[in-house]
Amino acid sequence: MPSHAATLLVFGRGVVEQAGRYVLTADSLARVAAAVAHTAAAGAPERIVFTGGWAGASENAPEPPPGSREGDLMLRAAEEAGLSEMTRLYAETRSTSTLENLLNLVRDGLVGGPYSAREPLGLVSHAWHLPRVRFLAGKILRLRGRALLDIPADGPWQSERLLRLGSRLCFLGASRDATLRRRERLLVAFMRRAGGVSTRDDPAASGVPPGLPPA
Repeated sequence: MPSHAATLLVFGRGVVEQAGRYVLTADSLARVAAAVAHTAAAGAPERIVFTGGWAGASENAPEPPPGSREGDLMLRAAEEAGLSEMTRLYAETRSTSTLENLLNLVRDGLVGGPYSAREPLGLVSHAWHLPRVRFLAGKILRLRGRALLDIPADGPWQSERLLRLGSRLCFLGASRDATLRRRERLLVAFMRRAGGVSTRDDPAASGVPPGLPPA
């Protein structure tokens, strides 16, 4: 049986507009599906937080209206999958990057804790994204090792090696929120010039993970 997490953080992976409404990308839905599967296998955590607004930092995407952002639509998909009957669900919808995800969760008091190897903080994302999430969680939440539990979603591999290296160099010695945000803006500008910022999957091209209704 998988390790039981005290809290799950589910990171958004994009929304797109289709026929006049916003829907989750296949990657975002895959992360909700991973949270559902982990809860079924390991038991319900104290809370599950769906974090994400839109792909503003990486792609300069337009801001969806309230109620149509990553966190909103992931929470709705989780409710339709029955998770609200098992634990408390929350959404954080202001973030445009992984760094902002974690900073805003701390500011909103949604991270909880304390976390340990016995009751870790679960990180739900794709395997290629989890190393960068772990690095930022160590910097912002001061959590490392077995206090963090990786919960990978299904989906194709994508390289984040350049972005991961850039993050480690750019955030070296930084700890204050304002400094981290300022350095992230510099990093994103550099990555755009270098052509290293990723794009999101189109749900029409990637399909919807089985067992989850469209958002």
